[in-house]
Amino acid sequence: MTELVVLCGTSHDGTERTIARMRELDPGLAVLHHDLRHLAQGRVHRRFRTGNRDEHTVLELAHGCVSCTIREDVLPTLAQLAGSVSRVVLHLDPRLEPEPVCWALGSVLFEPGGDTEPCLVTDLVDLRGVVTVLDPDSWLTDATGDATLPERGLSTLPEDERTVAQLAVGQAEFADVIVTTRALQGDDVADRRTAAVLDRLAPTAPRLLPSGGDHRLFCDGVGDESRRGVPGGVHDPLLRGTPPLDATDGVRTLLFSARRPFHPDRLHEAIDTLLDGVVRSRGRIWLATRPAAVLWLESAGGGMRIGHAGDWLDGADDQAWAEAGDQRRALAALAWHPRWGDRAQDLVVLCHDADPDEIDAVLRDALLSDAEIAAGEAAWAGLPDPFGWAHDEPCDDPVRNDPTVGIEREGES
Repeated sequence: MTELVVLCGTSHDGTERTIARMRELDPGLAVLHHDLRHLAQGRVHRRFRTGNRDEHTVLELAHGCVSCTIREDVLPTLAQLAGSVSRVVLHLDPRLEPEPVCWALGSVLFEPGGDTEPCLVTDLVDLRGVVTVLDPDSWLTDATGDATLPERGLSTLPEDERTVAQLAVGQAEFADVIVTTRALQGDDVADRRTAAVLDRLAPTAPRLLPSGGDHRLFCDGVGDESRRGVPGGVHDPLLRGTPPLDATDGVRTLLFSARRPFHPDRLHEAIDTLLDGVVRSRGRIWLATRPAAVLWLESAGGGMRIGHAGDWLDGADDQAWAEAGDQRRALAALAWHPRWGDRAQDLVVLCHDADPDEIDAVLRDALLSDAEIAAGEAAWAGLPDPFGWAHDEPCDDPVRNDPTVGIEREGES
């Protein structure tokens, strides 16, 4: 079966050097790239390289969006290549995060044509994993800032409000292999901090140089805990592999857990502590005003998204339990609380320039007090709730208690 590797990164020089090394290792390699700079005008520039061929094609789309590009050209092109070459590298536009693309490869049905039944790309090719290229001179600054992609000239789509930090963190966190454009120096403080962050953000991903890269550039020989392009679920463990939990050069991971709900207003006031000096925070939260709802919190640098991500199993019917999956049912049963069931707060916060103990204290102050717990759920329902069903930070005009507001997690619909 044809092998597929997804390659991403914002460093043009770094990704091209990595592709050159890949082609040295495998002269028959096919490289597919879609340039999205003119996507807002409904045009995508496709480049296909294999052997001595270097073909450029301009695609005209009815709707200028990433999902149309993937459905209308990426998936069919990969299907056509399946079986005709031994290995394909899907080189993503620098504006793309790999997780939603990999989700589409393994979840979006398309019709190959002829008498073939609709199928998934991952039925036709072996998705080996994701390789991310990053520049140590700028990556940590990007991963901890609050600039948006349009502000940096990385997107012209009117509704694209992602931050550069979301892109930088998303590309590194989902990687099975990380390629750095230069070696990280142990005697350089900035390099040590970048290495410490990567050790905790992507602990299972080996780090290589493009010039010295071996067959791990094709995700060969990576560990059993590697994602290999498979997106995670809301109820998956929040820590992958065995990242260091102690502090290194000021970089430390906070594990926050609690078995009582957050007061919505106090949590909203506490959110800023997760946006300053923090590379990444992610996890499940439980608001007193939404006893049934699992909310997913995810931040990168100075931007955050909180949204509805399903329901707790406490009080759920038999069908919900059956659909939950073996791992989630087992974890819920092991931690079952006599009053709260599986409801809990579970957050992981990766700090590079903040005090994790202070963050822990602020978050604990945002939980309901003993007196508020004693007042009961009927009283909780009347608490002010700034979050609605979807919430972004920074927050200029928060939606308050509007159940009509929808929520999509990145990579899901």
